[in-house]
Amino acid sequence: MSLQTPVFPAEPTLFPLTDLAITSLTGADRVKYLQGQVTCDVTALQPGQSTLGGHCDAKGKLWSDFRLLCLNDRLLLLTKPSVLTRQLPELKKFAVFAKVEIGENHGQAVGVAGQGSDGWIATRFGLTESGLIEGGMAVRVEADRWLLVSEQVLDLPAGSESLWWGLDIKAGIPHLEAVHQGEYIPQMLNLQALDGISFTKGCYMGQETVARAKYRGANNRALFVLAGTASEPVACGDALEIQLGDNWRRSGMVLNVWQQAGQVWISAVLPKDTETDARFRFKQEEASSLALQALPYSLTE
Repeated sequence: MSLQTPVFPAEPTLFPLTDLAITSLTGADRVKYLQGQVTCDVTALQPGQSTLGGHCDAKGKLWSDFRLLCLNDRLLLLTKPSVLTRQLPELKKFAVFAKVEIGENHGQAVGVAGQGSDGWIATRFGLTESGLIEGGMAVRVEADRWLLVSEQVLDLPAGSESLWWGLDIKAGIPHLEAVHQGEYIPQMLNLQALDGISFTKGCYMGQETVARAKYRGANNRALFVLAGTASEPVACGDALEIQLGDNWRRSGMVLNVWQQAGQVWISAVLPKDTETDARFRFKQEEASSLALQALPYSLTE
């Protein structure tokens, strides 16, 4: 069986992103406040710009990763909904001491992807890179793939939301779910390779651990992409096993998954020295088979 892969549609296609939560920060101190909470440099963003980032506890373990959008009057944090129960109270913990209001579900997000999407966005909104649009913002995720936060109605054929998340897996873009909160430092999700960590911005929650991982080599794990076959449903948090000779040993958990017709693509945090030809399987299905796939970016500390 040939390996199927999440592929771009043949034309610009609209993806409803229902499995995405939007948290808004407004008020005069919104930038200063968030700057002291997260890994990315919030002060460096101008309206219409975007970055990935992480929100850590005091020990440097992630409450969530996110995509941050900077608009004229607010900041928007896009995360998986499952993290909000624990993450939002932490984000709001010191808000009473600043001029900032933090609210949930501000606007709606959709994806546009497929061959010709860059041209379609340029014609519709006059953008070739991320920028403001009427009522929101458009973020260029990669070539021919855009994420929009806006209430505008887009006249495009509809696609399956699962494909959008599959394309994120293939692109090496992580999405932390509640089951993994408190497990990983930002570098374990490759946020440094995705420009989601500033090592010059100064103090924020968990900064000492993140800096130690960079300057003292204190991190030995990274995000990898794997693909293969599985006949049983695969879920976030499922255990992986690696083959060592004739034996199998526990090695990581599923972070994100795309599955279709017996084919599966996942992201998982594994030891950084994992061999490129290593063979994996899902613990719950001995007949499954997985192999590492090339990341579209290089890993650095």
